[in-house]
Amino acid sequence: MAGQKFFPYAFFENKFVKFEIAKVSIATNALQYGTAVFGGIRGYYNAKQKYLSIFRISDHYKRFLSSLKILGVSIKYSQKKLEEITVELVKKNKPKTDVYFRPFAYAGSLNLSPNLNRDKNFSFALYMIPLGDYLPTTKGLRVKISSFRRITDNSIPSRAKISGAYINSALARKEADDLGFDEAIFLTEDGHVAEGSAENLFIVRDETLITSPESDDILEGITRRTVLKLAQDVGIKTQVRRIDRSELYVADEMFFCGTGVQIAWISEVDGRKVGNGKRGKITAKLQDLYFKVVKGEVEKYKSWCTIVKI
Repeated sequence: MAGQKFFPYAFFENKFVKFEIAKVSIATNALQYGTAVFGGIRGYYNAKQKYLSIFRISDHYKRFLSSLKILGVSIKYSQKKLEEITVELVKKNKPKTDVYFRPFAYAGSLNLSPNLNRDKNFSFALYMIPLGDYLPTTKGLRVKISSFRRITDNSIPSRAKISGAYINSALARKEADDLGFDEAIFLTEDGHVAEGSAENLFIVRDETLITSPESDDILEGITRRTVLKLAQDVGIKTQVRRIDRSELYVADEMFFCGTGVQIAWISEVDGRKVGNGKRGKITAKLQDLYFKVVKGEVEKYKSWCTIVKI
């Protein structure tokens, strides 16, 4: 990302180092073949009380390790140790803003083939960047159905955040950008709605919040799971089921969700207005609650937040 800022310290090759020296060779297997997995974790800074709220860190590292398991590889760190490294990195970097963590496990060898049996022991790195909105959350997004299809589970499993798989996302996002849209929506190979290029998707029809099932080649999103729980807790009816393309054209509301995107509402899909083109009441209720929850401001959900004093 042009002009991207990074915090001064990273965790690399089993120790905390200055970010600028955390480098790999151009011959690194992961760089050549995408033999890596990654995660994305948000931290929200409270300037008044001088703390960072890391949201659902345990769930993120559980999924991170599951992604490695799907590849049949491993790293030397337990989930507990990964969480401890993350907290220690916060203390070293002392952020005074909202942040995004990028844990990364990769085939660090210089082997000349994508052979996971030869590269069973992955390296681990972690760095932090300041991050506000990934996509706008206060204005409606214009999106289009991508001409590219979502990769199937039997090709590259979507429930694992495998680095090489994201060329699929890059192609869909480029197509949307080239045509003047904010983001793309993937369909599955059989034509059902999957998700955005790097976000889960919800629609609202007749006061019911609906999202695609995990079996439709989506990432098992932690924010998606959070939204479903919040909706159920505030009395919003939910459904997890297959979604037809044409349902997007008649939806009353629609939004993306994910760690990066948070909750970002959609005003238009394929040139068709979503509802009245404004943020809907269910989206608004969930979005407003979500931003309080992730900052550790709602007692009921404080167990989801790891508070690190700065």
